[in-house]
Amino acid sequence: MKAALLAAIGCALTANVFAATLQIEITPKVSGESLQTASFRYRTAAGETFSITRVSYLVSDFALQRKDGSWLTLSNTVAWLDFDANRKSIWLDNVPSGEFCTMRFLVGLNTNLNHADVAKFPANHPLNPNLNGLHWSWQGGYIFLALEGLWRNTSGELDGWAYHLARDTNATRITLAAPLVVTNETKLELDFDLATLLNAPRPLSFGKDGSSTHSRDGDPISAALVVNLAGAFQVHKVTSLTDQEIAAAHPKPLYLPAKFTPYPFQMSATFPIPDLPRDNPLTVERVTLGKTLFFDKQLSVNNAQSCADCHAPDKAFTDGRRTARGAEGDFGTRNSMPLFNLAWKKEFFWDGRAISLRAQVLQPIQNPIEMHETLTNLCDKLRTDDRTDYAGLFAAAFGSKEITAEKVSLALENYLLTLTSFNAKFDRVLRGEASFTAQERRGFELFSTEYDPRRGQYGADCFHCHGGPLFQSQAFANNGSDGAFRDLGREKVTGKTSDRGKFAVPSLRNVELTAPYMHDGRFRTLEDVVRHYSSGVVRSATLDPNLAKHPDGGVPLTDADQQALVAFLKTLTDAQFASAER
Repeated sequence: MKAALLAAIGCALTANVFAATLQIEITPKVSGESLQTASFRYRTAAGETFSITRVSYLVSDFALQRKDGSWLTLSNTVAWLDFDANRKSIWLDNVPSGEFCTMRFLVGLNTNLNHADVAKFPANHPLNPNLNGLHWSWQGGYIFLALEGLWRNTSGELDGWAYHLARDTNATRITLAAPLVVTNETKLELDFDLATLLNAPRPLSFGKDGSSTHSRDGDPISAALVVNLAGAFQVHKVTSLTDQEIAAAHPKPLYLPAKFTPYPFQMSATFPIPDLPRDNPLTVERVTLGKTLFFDKQLSVNNAQSCADCHAPDKAFTDGRRTARGAEGDFGTRNSMPLFNLAWKKEFFWDGRAISLRAQVLQPIQNPIEMHETLTNLCDKLRTDDRTDYAGLFAAAFGSKEITAEKVSLALENYLLTLTSFNAKFDRVLRGEASFTAQERRGFELFSTEYDPRRGQYGADCFHCHGGPLFQSQAFANNGSDGAFRDLGREKVTGKTSDRGKFAVPSLRNVELTAPYMHDGRFRTLEDVVRHYSSGVVRSATLDPNLAKHPDGGVPLTDADQQALVAFLKTLTDAQFASAER
């Protein structure tokens, strides 16, 4: 593999053209230095100290210019890049080899892509909203660029800032002089300077210009971002790809028997396509085994507790307790999370310490406060069970009677992935089969409208964290429950002080059934929760920027509007997850 070199002289077409791979890597920086998230080392042109906690954006429509001035348009080129998720590369395949002078691309999307049916994008497609978290759901279209952080106001207090560049007119063309030779596999590295984006040629001030933008027509912040974007990108260097970078992972199904029955996964037509595990395909046999295990009390040390005891189907797979109670009577420190629509989650537990369901399901079994069983003992009990034909169930699911902890985890993962919720009143309203009451309609308006008095918007801003048909996000956030943290949350997993007090953002579907609320079950009712976001938000160094930009305490809502929000949230209840008693 030969190195791809910067062209020292002009550009010329090569005689022999073959298909190559071009990797474009874009690295966010600040004044040429590596970005340090959550660090207050940065200043605006107005002298305001600020941090950056989120850099997430979409790029598309790549093209390369030849020496003769003609452009090679690269089809189907769109990518989602996110600093926190370590997504910084675009892979362009089947690029004709040759020498090129210039590259161009869009920050954002063309009109057709921006308004495409998001439910049709495959799970790993960069425009799948469950993957990128940038779709504006009911408002329509995508956020092209999301920048968020905190800043110190003139009183020295921390406020949030959130600049969301969106709408068709703000898709921005970037053109760079990029002389390069594409041979075999080539890597082009670009820098994205956020200092330029915020300061030149149109400097932005959080205090003077505002701390948020949602890119409405005539918005001066979005106009400044568009102007500044043109100079924020530059070529860093060109290199060759390594064999490891080229190699793609293609996992094979684990223990797939010769005969199996595919399981019909059910979901709403409006939901994004989930990224189901390719090495653990859904089969009727595995789901049957997983469900049997889920309700089996042998998973606990004293045969007294099953998974369903903390995740009851008639309580939307929660237990109604403030914190979970273990098999031996001990209580943990966190609330039992609901178990539905897990097919769209990437990290599990309140702190995200498990990166797959198969890893998650084994932890409560072994936890000394929860089920307190060893995996060796569990497998022994299943082998000698004379009430349930586990040997037959494992053989049907995996092609062998062998019982292992790994197969237990795969079966439980299969079952949990099938628990989907998509038939609440809200869904029937979308389908034209039901109608909101006036109060529910007002609640939905509040839920899906930002709070931005500077521009005449007085919503509740809920959709930033709970947007889209799933009413959840992949994020971890500090929602202002505490100032001093008894539970460090996500920080215990990542080791980053910037993650202190952050917990998973749960789905609001079936929220009427999953009380008490928050990671520690501190709020007994939905009214308590809404009241918290209206007047109880506590400021701290890691408070989510979309909350920190609001007045002290939260978004001021009248009693009537708080009641309307609760009424709307109750339209998200799916009857299949509610018991007759509730």
